[in-house]
Amino acid sequence: MNQYKHLQADIPMNPKELVVKCYAKQEEGIWVAVCLDFCLATQGDSLNEVKRKLEEQITFYVSEALEDKEYGNQLLGKRAPVTQWLEYYFIRFTNMIIHKSRG
Repeated sequence: MNQYKHLQADIPMNPKELVVKCYAKQEEGIWVAVCLDFCLATQGDSLNEVKRKLEEQITFYVSEALEDKEYGNQLLGKRAPVTQWLEYYFIRFTNMIIHKSRG
């Protein structure tokens, strides 16, 4: 059975806080986490592992993009494919229904 989790990565960004859309899913025993706003992904053995790895990846990616004067804006504007956005909203919708049905 597949498990899905909506993730919110809060990565400090000088001096404001950056909030990006992410999700994680478990398929066949492997967890995969995806950052939609920067088209990044990672995998691991647990939800905590993929969340930690994705947060590190996002922090590094944003830091590098902010330092790159020539291509930084292009890097920060890179988005995931529509299919991943649809999966993200499906997960959010499913979680909303589950939480409402539990009262």
